[in-house]
Amino acid sequence: MHIEIFNETEEKLTTEIEELKQLLEHICQDEKLDNGEFNVILVSEEKIQTLNKKYRGIDRITDVISFALEDDTTIKLDKYRMLGDIYICLNKAKSQAIEYNHSFKRELSFLAVHGLLHLLGYDHMTKDEEKIMFDKQEEVLSRYGIER
Repeated sequence: MHIEIFNETEEKLTTEIEELKQLLEHICQDEKLDNGEFNVILVSEEKIQTLNKKYRGIDRITDVISFALEDDTTIKLDKYRMLGDIYICLNKAKSQAIEYNHSFKRELSFLAVHGLLHLLGYDHMTKDEEKIMFDKQEEVLSRYGIER
């Protein structure tokens, strides 16, 4: 699995990005995802609000947005998966870590796992979907010792 993490903010996050990449690589190995790629892009509040408005019609800042390329049925690749992109608002992640009284690492990991699950087809539009997805998030994070 090929994972790229891009930091489009002014923040220096070398250690955090390396730890996040290692976490995502381990998750992909455990989930038997070895034939594709996806990106994580850390962005400003302005950028994520623009994306949220343009693609979801919601004119406000959000914490994470995923663009799952496999949702587009016109893209057909043989044995290779281009999963898509996960955009995470860095400042929102920081403020939510404080709000939820856990570490920035935990919040950033949570948002990345949440985004990855969306790329893999999980959703939370109904109560049943939400339970499945949120249970999976917590199971994955717990497996790697990333607790609240």
